Parts: sequence; C-alpha cells; structure tokens
Amino acid sequence: MERAHTCIVIIPAYNEEDNIDRVVRGALVYTDVCVVNDGSTDATPELLDAIDGIHVIHHRTNTHISGCIRDGMRYAVDKGYWYAITMDAGFSHDPHEIPRFLKHRKADLVLGCRVLHYGTPLQRRMLSKIGNLAYNVCLDFPRTLFGNRYRDVTSGFRLYSNRAMRLILSHECESRSYDVMLETAHLIRANRLRIEEADISYRYSNSSLNYGVVRDCLLLCVKILSRSMYSMICRLCMKETAHVPFK
Repeated sequence: MERAHTCIVIIPAYNEEDNIDRVVRGALVYTDVCVVNDGSTDATPELLDAIDGIHVIHHRTNTHISGCIRDGMRYAVDKGYWYAITMDAGFSHDPHEIPRFLKHRKADLVLGCRVLHYGTPLQRRMLSKIGNLAYNVCLDFPRTLFGNRYRDVTSGFRLYSNRAMRLILSHECESRSYDVMLETAHLIRANRLRIEEADISYRYSNSSLNYGVVRDCLLLCVKILSRSMYSMICRLCMKETAHVPFK
C-alpha cells in the first residue's frame, strides 16, 4: 500500500521501552508518525531519538492520555494533515491495521471496533462492554436508549478528520484520562459530524486502567447525562410555554 502523507499517527507513550520501537516502525510503513512522550522515566526517549523520520513531542511531566492526544492533534492541524489516527504505544493495537481506517475518507471519526481479542481477561472484556453501553447512552440521550448504538466507543484506536480535530481543540478539555474517548466522541456526535466504524484486533498488554480511571469515566458520564437531561427539560418547558394562549 502507498504511504499516506495526508494522515499522521499520534502515539501517546509513557514508559513504553519494550514496545515503542516496533509500534512506531510498524506505523511508519503507512503514515507519518507523531509520538507524544508523556514524561517517560525509562529508555523511551532515547529509543525515539534513534528513529528517523518521526516527530516527537516531549512532556516534562505526565499529562495522561488526554493531554497527549490534544498536543498530537494540535501538531497535526498546524501541519495541515487531513486525518490523524490515535493508537496505543503498548502494541495493543496492530499498526498493520492502519489501512482499514484510511478507507474511510468521508468520516470525521472512525471507531476501531475490537472484534478479535488476544489474551484479554474476561473481567476486562465485561468492563469494556458496560463502558460501551454507558458511553452510547451519553452520546445522544435518550435516543441511544432505543438502538442506533456504536459497537466500541471505548476504543482508543481511532481516526479523526481535520475538521473533527479543530472542533475538539476549540473546546476546553474536561477529560483527565481515558474519559477522553467519550468526550471527543460526544463532541463530534453533538455537532452532527460523521461517525463510522472499522473492525480491528486487540492484544491485551499491561493495562493502565485503575480505580481512578474508572472514576473519571463515570464522572464525565454523569456530567454529560445531567446536561442532556437539563436541555431536554428546557426544550419541553419551552414547548409547553409556546402552547399557552395569551389572555
């Protein structure tokens, strides 16, 4: 496949010395690469310096995945890339599946849907399913209660259009960690941009999922649902007011 220079892969990395080299070199086969080194304390920075033809953003301190993705998007927009793909640095995502995303040229967000799992514990798969259901409800409440759901909103292997990235960067970031997956998808959906899906595989690695991450995701769900319900109540009240005759 011909290398796509209109697309760049954004790879957030924190202490990924075991995998970063093969992930980056695999992605370079298909697109340009931007790695956001999020304050790594292992050999990750030195390994990145040894790879030619990539752009590296170094964070002095750990900003978590949301900060990495936004900085990567900012670079992609500044350099005029049409698309950006976000993927994991721990080899959970297969860089050789990048072409699957590049087929979706008209989409503003392409969600990588995990249809093949390698080594993923049952409890982690169940948590992803519960999270996906919760995220779907948040995306367009109450419509998504009755169908029209996406298969894997929690996936971090995604493609964003230039238009979607500019939209995301124009809003203040609320997310702290993996809740960025919901925040970005909700913003894109709320602005009626186009969302599509691509089948991917997923290889379980050392997970950074913990109680704090789950808490962040739950809190953002509550925030979004509260706003949606408030807006719905306001619309109903306005509709009722409009039907009240003047005396």
